[in-house]
Amino acid sequence: MRTVKLGFVPLHRYPFDEKWGVEIRRRVVESVSRIPGIQLVYPSEDLTKMGLVWDDEDAEKVIELFRREKVDGLLIGTMTFGDELAGVRVAEEFRGYPIAVFGTKEPEILPGGFRRSDSFCGTLSLASGLYRRMIPFIFLGLFFPEEDGFKKRVETFARAAAIASRFMGARIGLVGPRPERFETVTFNEAEMVRRFKQRVIHESLFGVIEEARALKDDDPEVKNVLEDMRRMINVSQVPHEALLKMAKLEVVLRRLAKDRRLSGMGIRCWTEIQRYYGISPCFVMGRLTQSGIMSSCEVDIYGALTMLVQYEASLETTPPHFIDWTIQHPKDPNVFLAWHCGNAPPGLVCTGCPAALRYHSIMYRDVGVERSYGTAEFRLKPGPVTICRLVEYRGEFKMLITRGEALEEEADFRGSWVWVKVPDLDRLYRALIEEGFVHHASLIHGDYVEPIAEACKILGIKTVIV
Repeated sequence: MRTVKLGFVPLHRYPFDEKWGVEIRRRVVESVSRIPGIQLVYPSEDLTKMGLVWDDEDAEKVIELFRREKVDGLLIGTMTFGDELAGVRVAEEFRGYPIAVFGTKEPEILPGGFRRSDSFCGTLSLASGLYRRMIPFIFLGLFFPEEDGFKKRVETFARAAAIASRFMGARIGLVGPRPERFETVTFNEAEMVRRFKQRVIHESLFGVIEEARALKDDDPEVKNVLEDMRRMINVSQVPHEALLKMAKLEVVLRRLAKDRRLSGMGIRCWTEIQRYYGISPCFVMGRLTQSGIMSSCEVDIYGALTMLVQYEASLETTPPHFIDWTIQHPKDPNVFLAWHCGNAPPGLVCTGCPAALRYHSIMYRDVGVERSYGTAEFRLKPGPVTICRLVEYRGEFKMLITRGEALEEEADFRGSWVWVKVPDLDRLYRALIEEGFVHHASLIHGDYVEPIAEACKILGIKTVIV
C-alpha cells in the first residue's frame, strides 16, 4: 500500500482556549494516524508553541517542515477560531497541492459563558482567505475527530491527494505510433504539458524490439521473468520460443520504465509487433500493470492516465484492467461486456476459473497462430467495480466515473473479460455517446468514485458521474 503524506496545520487563535486547542489537535492526530495509508506530518511542541500554529512565525516553521518531509497535500484544521493568515500563508507556499480544510465542533461552554473554540466562526475566515487568493481547496466539514464521518472524509481526501500528486507531472511512454485508423486515441500533448506538467516520452517500437532481440536466452533477468510467467499462468499451449520472446520484451519495457521514470505507457500492440517480432504483448502488458506500470493498448495515452488515476485511488493496492465497452448482454439490458484481447493483470482472475496463455483471437487471422501467442485469457473476479475514462476536447479535460458490479456469470469468450452490471446502462451509454467518451475505459475492483471525483476537482478536470 502506498503511504500518503499529509501536512497537518493545527490552527489556534488567542484568546481562545489553548488547552482545548492542544487536546483537539491530539485527538485529530490519533484519529488520522489510525487510517491505513496515511502518514501525518505536523509541528511538534518543540517546533511551535504547544504544537499549534499561532502566527506567521509558526507558519514559516511549518512550511519548512512540510518541504523537508515532501508532503503530498495539506490538511488545515481550526482547532479553535484559528489564525486565518497563518493558515493561508502555509497554503500559499503549497499552491497547486491538494488542500483540505476542516473545522472542529464546539466543546461545552465554560462557566461564565466563555466560548472555548469558535472554530465554526474561524473556519469561515480561513476559507474566505483561501478563496480571496484563488487557492483551491476541499472542505471536509465540521467534526469531532473520532466521528466516522471525519475519518471517511480524510481517507477520501488522502486518496484524492495520492491521485493528484502522481497525475501532476506524470511521465507516460509512447511506444510506437497509434494505429492510423484509431483516431479515438489521439491526445493533446501541449495541453498535457500546460495543464498538468506531464511528459509523453516517445520511444521507437522497433528500437524496443531490437533491444529484446539482443538479449541472450540465459540473461538472468530474462530467466527470472520466464520462471515468474510459468508460476503465474498455464503456459502449456504456448511454445517455449514465444514465451522467451515475451520475457525478453518484458525485461526491455521494465528497463525503459525505470530509466525514463515512467508511470505508464501506451503500446502499439498490433500488428507490427506480431509481424516483426512474433508475439502479442498482451500478457506482458497485464504483468506490467499488475506491478504498477500502467500499460494501455493501442497507444492510448489518456487511457494510461485513466489507469493511473484508478491505481492511485486504491493507494496502489489494486491493478486496473484496460477494457473496451464491448457488447450489451443478450438478456439483461443493464449488463455489458468489459473485455479486451488478453491484457488483464493475472491477479484479477476469478477464484477457481481457468487461466491460460493462448494465441491472439483476432491477430492470428492476419499473422498466423505461430506469430500471435501472448494473450492471457480468463474471466475476472466478481465484485464492485469503478469504471472511468479521461478524454479531452478543445483543451477541456473531463472524466467519466461510474459504479458497477462484476458478475459471476460464465460465457464462452476469448481474451480477458467479465460481465458488468450497472444501474442504468441506457443512461450510461447515452452519456458516453453525447459527451464524446471513447470505446476504451479502465475498470478497477472497488468503489473509488468519491476520491476520483475529488481528485478531478483538485486537478480542474470536469466530471461526468453516471
